[in-house]
Amino acid sequence: MNKLKPSLVRQLFVLLLIFFMLVLIFKEIIPYLSGILGAITLFVVLKNSMRKLVTKGWKPPVAASFLMFLSFIGILVPISLTILMLTSKVGKAVANSEKVIQVIKVQVNELEKYVAYDLSQNIDTSRVANWLSANLQSLGVGTFNAFIAIGIMYFMLYYMLVNRDILKTLMISYIPLGENNLKTIADEGDELVKSNALGIPLVAFFQGVIALIGFLIVGVPDPFFWFIITGIGAMVPFIGTAIGIIPVAILLFSQGMEWQGIFILIYGFVVVGITDNILRLYILNRLASVHPLITLFGVVVGVPLFGFIGLIFGPLLVSLFLLILKIYKHEYGKTEQKL
Repeated sequence: MNKLKPSLVRQLFVLLLIFFMLVLIFKEIIPYLSGILGAITLFVVLKNSMRKLVTKGWKPPVAASFLMFLSFIGILVPISLTILMLTSKVGKAVANSEKVIQVIKVQVNELEKYVAYDLSQNIDTSRVANWLSANLQSLGVGTFNAFIAIGIMYFMLYYMLVNRDILKTLMISYIPLGENNLKTIADEGDELVKSNALGIPLVAFFQGVIALIGFLIVGVPDPFFWFIITGIGAMVPFIGTAIGIIPVAILLFSQGMEWQGIFILIYGFVVVGITDNILRLYILNRLASVHPLITLFGVVVGVPLFGFIGLIFGPLLVSLFLLILKIYKHEYGKTEQKL
């Protein structure tokens, strides 16, 4: 009977101890995981600018503080205002969701005259309202933790920017991978971060702007709110800007603005749809290509975990997970093929 070698037993014990401690740490750090991902994302985006400023003679602490201030003004302030607006509107939507369903039901009754089929009797307004309440509230889950994580994010980001070379040395010394695979993680990770954190939000923003122009043309009530909803929907594959266009059209029809509703439907699915293809061609093709299913699963995972910013960090987390699997296969999955 073969016995386990003492060296192997010691190795397994150390691995189990590492795994146990990792689970304990990860369990406590989950509420603030968005801050860690945020620090990594901003570091990837800002590290080249940091290098240029230091080359020009800026002291590292001053350069890092300046870039962090710019990121706060250009990124966190708009996101915070968007979250506050959505929180207010979601609260009202939850409170009046049953009324909204009743309005939709009235529109369905009008549609029944044309299709000759009773659709409204199959709509249970109370159940739909409860479902909407639960899912709308999930958009705000983690918002408070996200604000707390901002402090962690900037604390990490400052030291990552100032100590770039030390950070690189630590990664090489602690991560048990070959140098080539570490370089692959760095290169592909940079592309994935830029695609998820810059490319997808930029495409969604410009789609929202194009939709906003249509909303302003026909006089849609509260157009900037629907601009945000349309932009958020544009970040979710297979849903897209329809999450903003269709409710706006229903709202216009319910107010007797029929030609405006028809215009928004045509404008949304034709003009905004064409714009989507053009924007993705010129923006996302310049960055790493992210499969729509990765984005979709990322949103499903990210929103309950991180709240609103899960729209960005969810796909990023899934992309990085798949990258690590790819590196593992490359590092340890090599097998000799027998002829």
